[in-house]
Amino acid sequence: YSTSLSMAEVSRILQSVLLPPFSHKLDGTTNSHFSSYKLYRRNKLNISIRCSSISTTETTKSTKTQNIPWGCETDSIENASNLQKWLSESGLPSQKMDLQRVDVGERGLVANNNIRKGEKLLFVPPSLVITADSKWSNSDAGDVLKQYNVPDWPFIATYLISEASFMKSSRWSNYISALPRQPYSLLYWTQSELDRYLEASQIRQRAVERINNVIGTYNDLRLRIFSRHPDLFPEEIFNIETFNWSFGILFSRLVRLPSMDGRVALVPWADMLNHNCEVETFLDYDKSSQGIVFTTDRAYLPGFYIIWKEI
Repeated sequence: YSTSLSMAEVSRILQSVLLPPFSHKLDGTTNSHFSSYKLYRRNKLNISIRCSSISTTETTKSTKTQNIPWGCETDSIENASNLQKWLSESGLPSQKMDLQRVDVGERGLVANNNIRKGEKLLFVPPSLVITADSKWSNSDAGDVLKQYNVPDWPFIATYLISEASFMKSSRWSNYISALPRQPYSLLYWTQSELDRYLEASQIRQRAVERINNVIGTYNDLRLRIFSRHPDLFPEEIFNIETFNWSFGILFSRLVRLPSMDGRVALVPWADMLNHNCEVETFLDYDKSSQGIVFTTDRAYLPGFYIIWKEI
């Protein structure tokens, strides 16, 4: 950690709360709250708030993810390169993009060829996409969640933790290893930090709602499911720390795919793209190529990083 947060870093963190709250109740009536929830990737535009130099002396202690043995630093090129190698071996076609460090040291997909406006990129096959239908390494755990009709959001959050706990035994180990160990998320901020840094801001109320909803979601799962099946959901793995991590990942990376009936999904490799609200292109399933693609709304020269918008 550095001694201060830049405006860009604050903007990325605040993006995690510029969204309507979701309900944490796990009955059948709340499925739509999770499945239709719109997420935005890290925004590269600055948000106008007066905190261009925030000390992280206090924040470091509260935001540091505890007991998370998986993932990597946000600027790790090696982990992401291993992900691309695994994806290519698993059916991802050659790309017109390379993974590089962009902006404030994060990773992004950068054009390695001339890319035309209106060109389709990525082509990630559905078999390499994580949805609520993905196969579990621990099939019994997945069956239990389905019996309780857990909505897609907490279902995928629990799935991500379960697969991460299997480390290299999981099919998704290369993907999980490339995910940030510390997601940009206000889920890690304390009440005093929210009061201090978001004072007199409507964002503060959204942040508190989001934090409370994640805690409520975890408590519902723990009381109604995990405590009844401790052999499948041991507390040393399925706890509030790991759920803060998994929901932090979902808040920054989950996308909705209109052509797949609005299904929410994690799309490995595609989520290395950087987000910008001003662009008009978004990820979706392309029936002709049978892959997740996005169609560029502008031309790119080699060396320019690719940006997209989630709808």
